[in-house]
Amino acid sequence: MSFLLPLLISLLLGLLLWILRGRTRKPGEPPLVKGWIPFVGKALDFGKDAHKFLEEHRREHGDVFTVRIAGKYMTFIMDPLLYPSIIKQGRQLDFHEFTNKVAPLTFGYPPVLRTAFPGLWEQIKRSFQLLQGDHLAPLTESMMGNLMLVFRQDHLNGESDWRRGSLYEFCCSVMFEATFLTIYGRPATGVRHGGMDRLRNDFHKFDNMFPFLIAQIPIWLLGRTLAVRQKLISYFLPQHMAQWTNTSQFIQRRAELFEQHDELKDVDKAAHHFAILWASVGNTLPATFWAAYFLVSQVEALKVVRQEIVDVLRDSGVDFSTSSDIMLSKEQLDKLVFLESAINESLRLSSASMNIRVAQEDFSLRLDSDRSVGVRKGDIIALYPQSLHLDPEVYDDPQTFRFDRFVQDGRGKTDFSKDGQKLSYFLMPFGSGSSMCPGRYFAINEIKQFVCLLLLYFDLQLEDGQNRPGLDPSRAGLGILLPSSDVRFRYRLRSV
Repeated sequence: MSFLLPLLISLLLGLLLWILRGRTRKPGEPPLVKGWIPFVGKALDFGKDAHKFLEEHRREHGDVFTVRIAGKYMTFIMDPLLYPSIIKQGRQLDFHEFTNKVAPLTFGYPPVLRTAFPGLWEQIKRSFQLLQGDHLAPLTESMMGNLMLVFRQDHLNGESDWRRGSLYEFCCSVMFEATFLTIYGRPATGVRHGGMDRLRNDFHKFDNMFPFLIAQIPIWLLGRTLAVRQKLISYFLPQHMAQWTNTSQFIQRRAELFEQHDELKDVDKAAHHFAILWASVGNTLPATFWAAYFLVSQVEALKVVRQEIVDVLRDSGVDFSTSSDIMLSKEQLDKLVFLESAINESLRLSSASMNIRVAQEDFSLRLDSDRSVGVRKGDIIALYPQSLHLDPEVYDDPQTFRFDRFVQDGRGKTDFSKDGQKLSYFLMPFGSGSSMCPGRYFAINEIKQFVCLLLLYFDLQLEDGQNRPGLDPSRAGLGILLPSSDVRFRYRLRSV
């Protein structure tokens, strides 16, 4: 047995040498940034300030470079003029490989493999069509009614005195419950579910750990996160959901699909429904906050957008009064050009999503007519649109909120350019290509609806002595960044 210790030491030294050496750049490959910490690479620097980190390396290495981050080699494409060549790549770059691996680990359901669940993955993808097209109108109508319900019962109680609150907390409490009612339905008795505050608090606990789960940190290393996730999943067990009414077609269809597969346990079905909860509100809650914050912080912007809402209602024969409930249809929401611009501008300033594709083989990636780069199987090809959103050549004074930045000649502006060339992609908070968020139209509509009610029913003021909240970098690459701190504000019922 005496030979085992030297053998073990030899193997460990060999492994350490392999880790330290890592890979080297081959001819035709992009510049390689590895970092000096084994496995971790540049993950810590990226996590501190992803935009700053990438811009520094762009200046040093050019528009295409590879970085080792947490054991993965990620090739960043920084020039937005090159985005179409990546987004349109099909066979050799795949988005679903990453999500099919990470989502089950994050939300606690078994991978939807074609061998284990024949046809289920394709049917799940098709179910997202129930969030779009003609299906969007009834969803929008339902959301409007639920928002009005929560506003009326919690905040429109006839008091005309100033009330104080925290804006992020206010937005979250209203939007979380209204979205839940719209997607999952109402309880068997009454119109609002009990324990919604507890559910939302547990959701926020899970959401705070979400970046670690997506990074594939084992959940047992994350304190009570496993227990919190199990508690959240249990809320969506079939015996509970069967008692709810007015459930959206989208959730009804998914429940029907899961029932067709006996291999899925009830807890697995519930975990799928819980994943939809995160997808529905995980980014919408902070996006709603930023839209509300920027409008309330600029008196002129608030005035213009509020008047636009009033005018659209009046054109439909509605004279607004705070004593009456209102209904804004999808068609009316589509006419709110300045509101949509303000929301897009807030998304530009707060979104930090990362669009990723996984290389399916070693190949030469064509960037444009003059340039190709070599990528290896398993490498991640990444677009980081925050760099586009904050590019002063694309957006003048990019750190400043301009509510009308996306309006031109009374309609939505889509003409943005770089290096004298029109950009095919200029605003990308929802991803791109086949990986675009399927619920993006509903998300924009519900943010519009919330802001409409907020501006119509309330006078709003930020309390003095507060700076613009910073962006919490912990969710860099995952969507809309949370505010680093909440914002104190005052609100009272308008006298109209």
